[in-house]
Amino acid sequence: MNRGLLSALRTPAGTAAAVVLLVVAVLALFGPVLAPYPPNQQDATAVLQGPSAAHWLGTDYVGRDVLSRILAGSTLSILTAVEAVGIGLLLGVLPGITSVYFGRAYEWLTLRLMDGLLALPFMIFAIAVAALLGNGLHQAMLAVGILLAPGFYRITRSASLNFTNTQYATAAELFGSTTLRTIRVHIWGKIVPVIVVATANAIGGALLIVASLTFLGIGVQPPEPTWGGMLASDLGYLYQRPYGPLIPSLLIMATVGALNWLADAIRDTSGDRGRARIAAAGADDRFAVFRYRRSAETPGAPHSGASSRPEKEVVDVQHRG
Repeated sequence: MNRGLLSALRTPAGTAAAVVLLVVAVLALFGPVLAPYPPNQQDATAVLQGPSAAHWLGTDYVGRDVLSRILAGSTLSILTAVEAVGIGLLLGVLPGITSVYFGRAYEWLTLRLMDGLLALPFMIFAIAVAALLGNGLHQAMLAVGILLAPGFYRITRSASLNFTNTQYATAAELFGSTTLRTIRVHIWGKIVPVIVVATANAIGGALLIVASLTFLGIGVQPPEPTWGGMLASDLGYLYQRPYGPLIPSLLIMATVGALNWLADAIRDTSGDRGRARIAAAGADDRFAVFRYRRSAETPGAPHSGASSRPEKEVVDVQHRG
C-alpha cells in the first residue's frame, strides 16, 4: 500500500492533491497558532473593513479579524470531518469484513442493520441526534459517522468477497490458520486500497456535511469559528463585503476537490490494473505487462492489403522480491 500511495502521489492529480491537502493539514494543526489576532476579539471601530495591512482579509460585522477566524476555524472544520469518518470506518469496516466469515445469522443481521441506516437521511438524522444529545459538533459527527458506516460496510464486504475463495486463503485455512489470522494476513492487505479510496471520498463528503450543519447553526456554539458558520454570517452582509463568502467557499471547494483527486489517483494506481499501468510506465517492474503489437509479415508472403491484427503479448517481468 505504501508503494501504491507513492505511485499515486507521483501522478499530476496526486501531486496537486497532496500540495493542497498539506496546506489544509497545516491550517488544521496550527491554524489557531498562526492567527494574528484572537478569533473572537471584537473591535467596534473596525466593523466591515476591507483588506488592509492590519487585517489582510478585512473584518466582519462585529470587527473580528477574518483571517484569524478562518485559521482558527480550520481546526474544528477539518478535525470534526475526520472524526465522523473515523466513526464510520470503525462501525462499517469491521462488520463488513467479518460478515463474510462469521456465519449466515451474523451476515443477515449486519446486512439488515446497514440497510436500515442507509434509509435514514443524513441531515435530518444529524439534526435529531444533535437535538437529543445537545447542540454540539461532536454529537452531530457521531450521527454522521453512524450514517457513513453503511457505505464502508458495503465497500469492505464487496472487496472481501472477491478474495474469500482464493487459493491462498483456502490453503491457509486448510493448514490450520484461524479466521482472524486469514483476514489479517491474506485479506486485509488486498482490500486496504479500496478502503483508502473510500475514506478519501468520505472525508470530502463529511466536510461538506460539517459545513452544511454549521451553516445552519447546528453543532457549533457561536461565536466559535467554522468555515460553514463564517459563510453563513458573511451572506448577511454581501452589500458591504461582497467578497466575504469567497474565502470560506474556496477553502471548502479546494479541500473536497483535493480529496477526490487523491482518491482517483490511488484508485488508478492500485490493484492489478494500476500495477500493470505502473509497470508499463517503468515505475514498477514487479508485475506482468500486457501490450499489443502488430505481427510482422512473413518474408516472401503475399501482401493481403489488410492491416495485420494486433496480437497480445505478455511480458513476464522478473519479481525482485
